[in-house]
Amino acid sequence: MRMKSIRSYKDIAILQHDLDELQKSDMHVDDYNNTSAILRTRHERLLKEREIRKSFKSQNEDVHGNGAMDSIIGNGQILTTETAAIRQRLLVVANRLPVSATRKGEASWQLEMSVGGLVSALLGITDFDTKWIGWAGVNVPDEIGQKSLTEALAEKRCIPVFLDEDLVNLYYNGYCNNILWPLFHYLGLPQEDRLATTRSFQSQFDAYKKANQMFADVVNEHYTERDVIWCHDYHLMFLPKCLKEHNNKMKVGWFLHTPFPSSEIHRTLPSRSELLKAVLVADLVGFHTYDYARHFVSACTRILGLEGTPDGVEDQGRLTRVAAFPIGIDPGRFIRAIQLPQIKNHIMELKERFAGRKVMLGVDRLDMIKGIPQKILAFEKFLEENPDWHDKVVLLQIAVPTRTDVPDSLIAFFPSLLLFLTDQKLTCQVHEIVGRINGRFGSLTTVPIHHLDRSLDFHGLCALYAITDVALITSLRDGMNLVSYEFVACQASKKGVLILSEFAGAAQSLGAGAILVNPWNITEVASSIAYALNMPAEEREKRHHNNFMHVTTHTSQEWAETFVSELNDTIVEAQLRIRQIPPLLQAEEALERYLHSNNRLLILGFNATLTEPVDSGRRVDQFKEMEPKLHPEVKESLRKLCDDPKTTVVVLSGSHHSILDKNFGEFNIWLAAEHGVFLRTPNKKWIRNLPEIHMDWVDSVKHVFEYFTERTPRSHFELRETSLVWNYKYADIEFGRLQAKDMLQHLWTGPISNASVEVVQGGRSVEVRAVGVTKGAGIKRILGQVIHYKDLKEPIDYVLCVGHFLPKDEDVYTFFEPEPPTPVRSSLSSPVNGSSTDHSIGRNGCTGSRGKKSHPFSASDGDDAGNENGNGKDTTPSILDLNSNNYFSCAVKRKRSSARYLLSSSADVVSLLEKLADVSSER
Repeated sequence: MRMKSIRSYKDIAILQHDLDELQKSDMHVDDYNNTSAILRTRHERLLKEREIRKSFKSQNEDVHGNGAMDSIIGNGQILTTETAAIRQRLLVVANRLPVSATRKGEASWQLEMSVGGLVSALLGITDFDTKWIGWAGVNVPDEIGQKSLTEALAEKRCIPVFLDEDLVNLYYNGYCNNILWPLFHYLGLPQEDRLATTRSFQSQFDAYKKANQMFADVVNEHYTERDVIWCHDYHLMFLPKCLKEHNNKMKVGWFLHTPFPSSEIHRTLPSRSELLKAVLVADLVGFHTYDYARHFVSACTRILGLEGTPDGVEDQGRLTRVAAFPIGIDPGRFIRAIQLPQIKNHIMELKERFAGRKVMLGVDRLDMIKGIPQKILAFEKFLEENPDWHDKVVLLQIAVPTRTDVPDSLIAFFPSLLLFLTDQKLTCQVHEIVGRINGRFGSLTTVPIHHLDRSLDFHGLCALYAITDVALITSLRDGMNLVSYEFVACQASKKGVLILSEFAGAAQSLGAGAILVNPWNITEVASSIAYALNMPAEEREKRHHNNFMHVTTHTSQEWAETFVSELNDTIVEAQLRIRQIPPLLQAEEALERYLHSNNRLLILGFNATLTEPVDSGRRVDQFKEMEPKLHPEVKESLRKLCDDPKTTVVVLSGSHHSILDKNFGEFNIWLAAEHGVFLRTPNKKWIRNLPEIHMDWVDSVKHVFEYFTERTPRSHFELRETSLVWNYKYADIEFGRLQAKDMLQHLWTGPISNASVEVVQGGRSVEVRAVGVTKGAGIKRILGQVIHYKDLKEPIDYVLCVGHFLPKDEDVYTFFEPEPPTPVRSSLSSPVNGSSTDHSIGRNGCTGSRGKKSHPFSASDGDDAGNENGNGKDTTPSILDLNSNNYFSCAVKRKRSSARYLLSSSADVVSLLEKLADVSSER
């Protein structure tokens, strides 16, 4: 469909209203799908919001041109009152504020703009009402200093988080810089003094969580409804969790500015699971490149066992969107800068200084990941192989020192904190190589390498970019590297060549125009230097044009707008998903109905319902998990419920009857094994509850299962009397899925191609069972046996059905429904089917009263219970007279379910049964 053009602020307001209404709408899903006023698909919504932004910019430019409207000052620019009203407030939360504070007196501060990729990118964001929350980089223990600094920073639209010196040492210098930073850059955990590392790790991790909570406290203090909270980098991985625990309606996005390592690297981190879970609480998780996003999703699937999808990570119906958002810069700032008179003068000076020589430039932090030694060695290799260039080329290397403020006392306190010492060692190594090359290839008047161990101001850097012929970036591992973007933005006249490491995130954005190299391959880099210096002008212009178009279109403003737009839409999609998720069970209502009923039926699953919970914080113990055990806290409750003459308890499971006997042997309880095919009565006698079925396919399927078990480490299969189950829960998740896919293809084309079987796929299992063997089909025969055994005369007027069942077996939930459930209402506390709904036709086509379940079971049914009369009529009284409000179907830990309600865990099942047992014993 084509959208109408937007011509006025009224049109903008209408479109914005549509998006707002979509986010807060209480309409049913069906109503939403039939509403044309509000866009339905994600791409439609994102396109519409993009049109809003473009129209906003266009209208704002018109206003600036004619000056017809009143204006206000906001975020450092002039805004109209109308445009300001629709700007979204953005709270940027990062470890450091974009300004550095220096104390000049008791209540006096000097503020200077900081440098860095994140600051550079976010300075270009002007279309949001932005406030920045972070640490000012200085210890302020006194109240006067904190108050005065807060007031000074407020003028810069910054809000400080005050961290004391000890916390900074543990949180920032310790856990962030000594643990996370090296790990995320593939350097691994500290190797030296491992005992000291182990001792200090927990204290650093505790400080990390404490600092994240302090950031959250400041955000909570300044948060207003509809704010967007954008958390940045590895320093604040716990922040989304802290924020959502305080207010789960917050819009929270998290963005990582470093690489995210492969799952094999991340799994070495002791706190691997806690960090992943904390980040997954965010609504949107962003990375610079698809590779980093893929690694994160892989870590979540392999370490946490969650479902990875093309859109992100899914956990029982809740989706955390994971996507790539390549960062940019504000190119206009650099393009305007090189036109300034003082910079033009500086450019002329530099051209005169290096006249007759090609200029190569490297600008890097003095970090081990920047590949400075590799770069210089490659330049040396180039000079060796190209003696004609000795006096015709110069390499300018700017190495900006980092971690200069780490005191010796801190290194003594943390023997494992060696990054600072490593940087010192790196500096010595670089100086040694530079001295050797200059001594070897230099002369009295010229040297091939000019090396500076300091940073340059913005104007000086722009001048250097402008006169450079070849920029050389050889990062060994880099999140993005915006130096490459800055260089391209300043090359409008020179059109220099960019040599870029393939291990920098920017390689995926600028790879078409740059020369990509492996910095570890010194010979390749040297060859690329020669090619770049001798590149024809036509090719240089084409490469530069490609890079320049990308840099000027993929700006920091576009990056921020895209991220916030995706975040807003992710919230919309989450709301639509929630409407399709059953509400949590309100135990009070279930208890009230239970108390006022006379003949109750409780149907309980076993696995993940009545079993002991698995400690997710510990390593998976396959041996223990393969032997499910009854939750010890539920035993007394089951005993009380079984002793209640008004209550019938049935445990319905797919497990073999020997497993149920082992766990429930002491109870006078109904046990239904293998989906109800085998039934044990309270007198502990097992009977076959299904006529003989053909099992001639078992041997051939068993051979297939054995074959794949042998070839899939940590997989196993279980042979039951009516089915076979192959389980790969403990195998490598990706390899297990590939094996399962291969197995299914093999089964369908061979052993079961003509057999009367069904294949049921679980989350990480494949089950082959006889046709018609489901829990829903089994419950009808089970009820017949219950009626005959107990000689029931009074109708069953209360049913509670609880389980962690596969979708194929959820027909047990719908069996008792008067008719298929209506769409879930927006109120999460109300059941899907209310008592006001007119359910006149039962599931089996039997006529019943309003809001009640009528069923062909009758008191006269006997051994052949469940069989209807040949003419389809039943003149005996119905034994199942179930009011809709007296039926509670509950899925345990499965948000995608046809059940009416949810229970979060087996612990909630235990708690519910305890309450029901107490009610039974009181009566």
